[in-house]
Order: sequence, then structure tokens, then C-alpha cells
Amino acid sequence: MSKQRPFFEKLRSAQERKNSLLCVGLDPDHVSIAKARGNEYADPARHNVIHRFCSDTIAATAKYACAFKPNAAFFSCYEKEDELQSLIFHIQRSYSTPVILDAKRGDIGNTAERYAEEAFVRFGADAVTVNPYMGCDTIEPFLKHEGKGVIVLCRTSNPGGSDFQDLVTKGGLRLYERVAVKMAELDERYGGNRIALVVGATRPSELARVRELVGDMELLIPGIGAQGGDVEATVKAGKNRHGAGMMINSSRGIIYAQDPAKAARATRDEINSYR
Repeated sequence: MSKQRPFFEKLRSAQERKNSLLCVGLDPDHVSIAKARGNEYADPARHNVIHRFCSDTIAATAKYACAFKPNAAFFSCYEKEDELQSLIFHIQRSYSTPVILDAKRGDIGNTAERYAEEAFVRFGADAVTVNPYMGCDTIEPFLKHEGKGVIVLCRTSNPGGSDFQDLVTKGGLRLYERVAVKMAELDERYGGNRIALVVGATRPSELARVRELVGDMELLIPGIGAQGGDVEATVKAGKNRHGAGMMINSSRGIIYAQDPAKAARATRDEINSYR
């Protein structure tokens, strides 16, 4: 069991200290890095591109980010898991900012236990994204790691999310609504402040519905920036009664901007203008 400061405590401290609901996603790939940064990062073999690019981005944006969200796939595909681990520790140690490992894990029994160990022990993340498709028992192994956050996919921002998430379940709730209700119940069973939900910015009416169902629960909201979600609509639909309760994620729109610090500051300030 982890004895570290709990994820949600660290998150709210960073939100208040930086006056920010912005989460910066780290999705590095060599092609996009070369296009955005040119020759400085052009040779991945020589210059350790992924680590340098992410370190520079973190340094530029940490002042404006309440959390960072590295996507595991963008590191593992390059066999850079050790660099991912190093970056997570660097963010926590140097910037006192929580880290969400975006891995979207979901499996049964001892496999889920190993995924939880991977996220929280090997990589040392403060929170991890998980997939609820196989049921609550696949999420509970993550909740056994005291103080860690478990962020559950609920209503995703991609167009194909409607294929299953809008289906009406027994009792009349759509599938994403049932996920929201079940996760709120599971969170309460584990004492609260353990679970958050992923709800996309591209569906503000459904974001508002999730907020209605779960009260003040924290939401991780991807989909602004490159995916086209509207910031004003997102904040108005997603904020809780305290004008907070959100980690609004932007990845490509910030990390590949000509000036990531300027882009992060502008996004943070735009979010705050609608709170």
C-alpha cells in the first residue's frame, strides 16, 4: 500500500496553487515532434528525442498545469518505458504536480492486480485511467492501492463512442450514465475521493448529464484543442458547485504549439474565464 500523499489532495493543492484546471497531456511521437520543432529534435537515435521533448515541455508548462497525463502507448511503442518512469518521478519531485498515467487498463483478477502494480509501483503514477467494460471487480484491484486515483472511462470524446456508450440499459439509463452511477457508488463504498470519470469535451450535453448524476466528483475532460471541444461549453457543463471538479486536458494543442508555455497559459486563462 502506498503511503504517499493522496492523489486528490495533491490535485486540489495544485489546482489552488496554480489557479488552474488545465491538465497537459504528453503524447510524444517522432513525426509530430520533428514537424513542430524541426532539426533540434530531428534525430531520435542521437538525441534521445522523447525524453528531451517531454522534459522541455514539462518545464515550459508546469506553472500552468494542475496535472500531467503521459500516454503510455507513446512511450512503450518506442521502448521508452524507463524514460516514462523517469519523467513521472521528475514531475512529482521537481514540480509537486500529480501525474495521471493514461493507460486505459481493464482486465480480471490477478491481471488487473498486475496492471495496478505497473501503474502505481513500477511507474509511480498518482492515478491511472481504466476501462470499466468488464465490471466493477476489475476496478477494485486499483482501488486497493491506498491514496492512488482511479480514473474511469465514462463518455469518451471520439465519434465512435456512441457505438456502445449511448445504448439504453435495463432501467432506462444509457450505458455511460450507468457507468457514472456505478462508479459514484463504488467510490462511496471505498470512502470517497478515490475515483474520477473521463468525459469528453466534444459532448457538452452529456458532460452536463454526468455532472448531474455524480455531484462534485472530479472529471477528467479530454477533447479541447485538436479534437475541437469548445472551452466555454465544457466549463459551463462540467464545473461542479464550487466552479471546479475538472481536469480539462489538452495534449497536441499545447505540446506541439510554437510556444507551449504561451499556449498553456492561454488555455488555463480561457478555462478560468468561464468558471
